[in-house]
Amino acid sequence: MNFNFLAPVSDAILAHNELLSPQALGRKIKIHSSQNGIPDIEDARIAIIGVLESRNDVNYIGETFNFNEVRKSFYSLYPGSWDTIIADLGDINKGETVEDTYFALKEILTILIQKRIIPIILGGSQDLTYANYRAYDSLIPMVNVVNVDSRFDLGDSSKPIKNTSFVGKIILDQPYNLFNYATIGYQTYFNSQEEIDLMERLYFEAYRLGDVSNDITVVEPVMRDANIVSIDLGVIKASEVSLKQRLSPNGLTGKEICAVSRYAGISNKVSSFGVYEYKPSHDDEITSMLIAQMLWYFIEGVNCRVKDDVFTNENKYQKYTTLTDSEELIFYKATDTGRWWIEIPFLININNKLKKHTLLPCTHKDYMDACENKIPNRWYKAYQKNNI
Repeated sequence: MNFNFLAPVSDAILAHNELLSPQALGRKIKIHSSQNGIPDIEDARIAIIGVLESRNDVNYIGETFNFNEVRKSFYSLYPGSWDTIIADLGDINKGETVEDTYFALKEILTILIQKRIIPIILGGSQDLTYANYRAYDSLIPMVNVVNVDSRFDLGDSSKPIKNTSFVGKIILDQPYNLFNYATIGYQTYFNSQEEIDLMERLYFEAYRLGDVSNDITVVEPVMRDANIVSIDLGVIKASEVSLKQRLSPNGLTGKEICAVSRYAGISNKVSSFGVYEYKPSHDDEITSMLIAQMLWYFIEGVNCRVKDDVFTNENKYQKYTTLTDSEELIFYKATDTGRWWIEIPFLININNKLKKHTLLPCTHKDYMDACENKIPNRWYKAYQKNNI
């Protein structure tokens, strides 16, 4: 197993860890140390990796950083009633070039995902999501990415990749594996009208900050359909984070970002989760503790996963058919969890990306809307993407 790219967790953090209660998380997880090397992860469900790379940040001025405070905060928390084995594999130091760092991250993520171990990536700049996406090239044919961010990060794909333009590279670079891209918590005034129009034309999904804050449950079906979840800490409102991290007076609250993290964890499909744009400062305790709690809620979600999306046993689901003016819509409801799906039909004679009847996660409200002759927006966008 080629984990040569990984540097161990700092001895100072491990010394601090020894002072914690035996019940604390830091005493229960497997940690990569200089003394004992990389732990055996064959039975692990989750692996934490720090990536000390931010050279493609548009505001990069040569500063260095580490995740010591984040680890200190995370290790000090107490686990829930979990049966999940967690490993902290340490950090990927920045390579000779940014591409070297991308390569190291991609290689490690591919190994972990193949082993059905969910990587939690602590970033540097959010362009690392591009390397995360490329890790799936040999794993699955189509990838769904969710970006929890105040900006779309589409950018100009003809220019070198930056943390504000990595999504353009994901869309246009070969191989073309992207099926859906969704942004949660975007703020209109941070995005050009051209980018907003492009999101519409590509039938990608975008949920405004106000919509998410009004009803956090809109996030759940989007997360249920995601393979990769990437969180930009800039989506969090300034009053919730430390000095260097403050980007906008408006944003998600600490409670909301933890709920979003838990929804990502509960999703049976999410197989990698990243938190990016961490910028330590002298008053950093609050940001590092918030990240630690986000990780805690994600892991809590993973522990609560229920396999309710296999519709072979008729006793496990209810099927509903509704008629609108233009379509017959078929819904499924899992009896164990109460979660809903809608069927996207297979289109004959079209080079269809899905190749089969595909069930798209949705809400009870989507079913109620269909009963009132309104076609759900998620269904419409997925159907149109299938036609492209």
